Amino acid sequence: MPILSYLQPRDCPICGANAASGIPFLDRRIDADRLNEYSFASRKLPEYMRFTLLRCPECDVVYACESPSESAIGHAYHAAAYDSKQEAIDAAETYERALMRHFTPMTDHRGALEIGTGTGVFLQRMRAHGFTGVIGVEPSRAAVDAADADIKPCIREEMFCADHFETASLSLISCFMTLEHVAEPAALIRECFHLLRPGGLIACVVHDWRAWNNRVLGRRSPIVDIEHLQLFSKASVRELYRRSGFVDIECRSFWNRYRVDYWNRLLPTPSFLKRGLAIALRRTRVGRVRLPMNVGNLMVVGHKGGR
Repeated sequence: MPILSYLQPRDCPICGANAASGIPFLDRRIDADRLNEYSFASRKLPEYMRFTLLRCPECDVVYACESPSESAIGHAYHAAAYDSKQEAIDAAETYERALMRHFTPMTDHRGALEIGTGTGVFLQRMRAHGFTGVIGVEPSRAAVDAADADIKPCIREEMFCADHFETASLSLISCFMTLEHVAEPAALIRECFHLLRPGGLIACVVHDWRAWNNRVLGRRSPIVDIEHLQLFSKASVRELYRRSGFVDIECRSFWNRYRVDYWNRLLPTPSFLKRGLAIALRRTRVGRVRLPMNVGNLMVVGHKGGR
C-alpha cells in the first residue's frame, strides 16, 4: 500500500527534539493486509495499528518517529471512505457549545476557515453565528460528496495549503480532530497565525493521551491509530500554540455527545460482541439516544494579539 511504501524518520514535530532522546511509548504494529478504504476515514472502527511511538521529554507530545510522505498521506485521505455523517452533526453541535463564550465577544466575523471540514457541518454553524466568507478544506472526496448542497460550494477538496489564502484575511480558524493527522503540525499552526487578522481566534480539538481513560486503555485506546502521527497532552498543545505566537491560550476538556451506537463502536471489545450489541441497539432504538461523556478530548483556543 502506498502509505507504507516509504517511511521517513521524524524528530519531535512540536519542539524539534531529536528522536534519539525520545522515550519509547509503543512499538510498531501494522498489518498491511488489514489496511482498507476505512483505515484513513474519520470516526472509523478502531484498528489499533500504529507506527513506532515515542514521547518527547521536552514538550510531552507522543509522536511517530517514522512517517509516510506527504503525498502518500494526501492520497490516503483523498481515497478514504466516509460513513459518519450523523457523528459529524453531533460533533459540530458539541464544538459549537464549547466555543459559544468565545464567539460572543468577537466583533469581526469576516472570514472563517475550517481545516479538515468533512461534510462542512461546522461551516453551517458558523454561518448561523454571522461569520461570512466561510471556507472549508477537506481531502476526502467521499466526505465532500456527502456534504449538503447549500454548503458544498464552500468546501475545497484538497489538503490545507496556506498559499491558497491571503495573509491576515481571517477572523476564525477551526481545526477539529485533524492536528493528529498531519505530518507537520507546528508548521500548520504557524501558518494559521499568519492567516489570522490581529484579534483573530484559532480553535482546535485534539485527543489527550494523558486523559485517565486513554492511560487505562493503553494500546487499546481508540486514539492509538495508524492515522495519528502525534498525540497531544495539555502541556504539548499549549507549547505548540505558544511557539507559534498565540496568546491567551485556553486548554480544557469537554463533554462529547454522541449516539450510543457510536460509543459502542469505540469500545475495546471483541468484534463479535460489538456486532451483537450493535444489532440489539438498532432493534431497541436505544442506539439513537445521545449520551454525553468526557473521553479526554481537549478544546484549545488561542488568540492573535493586536487589533
